[in-house]
Amino acid sequence: MAFEGLTERLQKAMRSLRGKGKVSESDLRETMREIRLALLEADVNFTVVRKFVKNIRERAKGADVLEGLNPAQQIVKIVNEELTKTMGETDVPLNKSDKIPTIIMMAGLQGAGKTTTAGKLALKLKKDDNARPLMIAADIYRPAAIDQLEQVGKQIDVPVFQMGTDVEPLEIVKAGLAQAKENHNDYVLIDTAGRLQIDEKLMNELKDIKAYAKPDEILLVVDAMTGQNAVETAEGFNDALDITGVVLTKLDGDTRGGAALSIRDVTNKPIKFVGQGEKMTALDVFHPDRMASRILGMGDILSLIEKTQQDYDEKQAQKLTEKMRENTFDFDDFLDQLQQIQKMGPLEDIMKMIPGMANNPALKNVNMDPKDLEHIKAIIYSMTNEERTNPDVLNPSRRRRISRGSGRPIQEVNRMIKQFNSMKKMMNKMSNGNMSGMENMLSQSGMGSGLGGKMSQLAMKRMSRKMRKNKRRRNKKRRK
Repeated sequence: MAFEGLTERLQKAMRSLRGKGKVSESDLRETMREIRLALLEADVNFTVVRKFVKNIRERAKGADVLEGLNPAQQIVKIVNEELTKTMGETDVPLNKSDKIPTIIMMAGLQGAGKTTTAGKLALKLKKDDNARPLMIAADIYRPAAIDQLEQVGKQIDVPVFQMGTDVEPLEIVKAGLAQAKENHNDYVLIDTAGRLQIDEKLMNELKDIKAYAKPDEILLVVDAMTGQNAVETAEGFNDALDITGVVLTKLDGDTRGGAALSIRDVTNKPIKFVGQGEKMTALDVFHPDRMASRILGMGDILSLIEKTQQDYDEKQAQKLTEKMRENTFDFDDFLDQLQQIQKMGPLEDIMKMIPGMANNPALKNVNMDPKDLEHIKAIIYSMTNEERTNPDVLNPSRRRRISRGSGRPIQEVNRMIKQFNSMKKMMNKMSNGNMSGMENMLSQSGMGSGLGGKMSQLAMKRMSRKMRKNKRRRNKKRRK
C-alpha cells in the first residue's frame, strides 16, 4: 500500500509529542528531524523537504502553539495542513471545451501505464458525465500498443480510431479528430507514443500533435513507483509541452510516496487523478486534503463513503437497514455484503480509510487474504436455505455436514458462525442508535488512542446522535 512506510515514520514522530502538556523547543527540533528523515526516506525532493520542514517549524514555534492547550495536536494539524498545501490544497477538475469535443492528450514515458490510464479515464467520463468518448491510437512504435488500446476499448465499450503502424502519428490524429467531429463524440483521448527516456524525436512529435490538436488537457502519466525519476520526468515534459496536469499510476504498489509529495511543488502543475489498481474502474480524482489525512493515519472517510455509494444500490441499502433494525439479518444478507465489499477493492485499503486504522497494530495482526472471503462464501453456499435464513438451527451435526460440503475445517465453520452472530448483534445495536459497543471495540483494539482514535470516537458519537435522532423521528411517526 502506498505511503505505508511514510505513515509509520510520521506517526512515530508525532507519538513522541503525545501526552505532553507543553512542547519545548528541543521537542520540536527532534520532531522536525524525524519528519525530515521520514520524507527523505520516502524519496521526497530535497528542496520540497527543506521548505516543508521550515514552514512547519515557523508555524509551530509561535507561542500560541507551543504554550497553548494540546500543543501536540496543534502540531499534527499544522503538519496535515502543510502536507495538503504541498500536494495542491484542493482537487482540480478536468479542463472542458466550450464546444465538443474536449481533447485530452495523454503523454508519458513507456511503461508508465499511459494506454491503460486512457481507458480508465474514458470509462470514468462515460460513467460520470454520460459522455461518448473516442480514443485515438497514435502510438505506432511500441509493439502491440494499438492492439492493447483496442482490447481496452472493447472491455469498456469505447470506440478506438486507428490507422495501423505505417501512418505518421500526426496524420492519425488529424483523421481521428475529423471522425470525432463527424460522430459528435464529447471527448477525444489521444494515446501518444512513449520512450524509455525523454528524447528530441519524441518531444518534436508531441509538439506537432499539440500544435494541431490544441488539446484542452495534456495529462502526463507517471509511474509513482519511480520516485524522484517521476519528478524529473514531469519537469522534462512540462518544460517541453506545458502540461496541464499529472496522473500518478501504481499508487497501490510498493511506492514510498515521494512523487505525490514532490510533483506539484516542483512543476506547479496539479495531480488530477491517481491509479490504484488494475481494474478499469481503479482511477480516482486526487484530493490533496484526503491524501494528507491518509498519510498521517487519520483515514479517509469521504473517499470511503464515495466508494460505498458507487457500489451500493440505495434500495438495497434501505432494505439492509430495515433488516438490521428488525434483527432479521441472515447469511444471505451476509453473503451479499461480502460480495459488495469485494467489489470495492482490497480489504486492507478499505480498512485504512477508517480513522485510526492505518498502521494500527491491531490491523496488522488481521489476516486479509482474499482467499478467506472465498472460504466464507464456500461455507455459506454449503448451507441449506433454512440454515441461511434461520442461523439458530445450526446444531453440531449440521455444522459437521457444512464442514464436509465446503471442504473447510469444523473449527473454521464454528469461528465464522460466531463472527456472524457477533456482527449481527453489533449491527442491531448500531441500527438502534447504541454505539457504546462500537466505542468499546475501538478502545480494546487500540484504535481509541491518538488523534486518529479521537477522530474515530468523534465520528462514532456523531453517528450515534444521528441514529438516536432518526429513531425518535420514527417513533414520533408511529405514534401519529
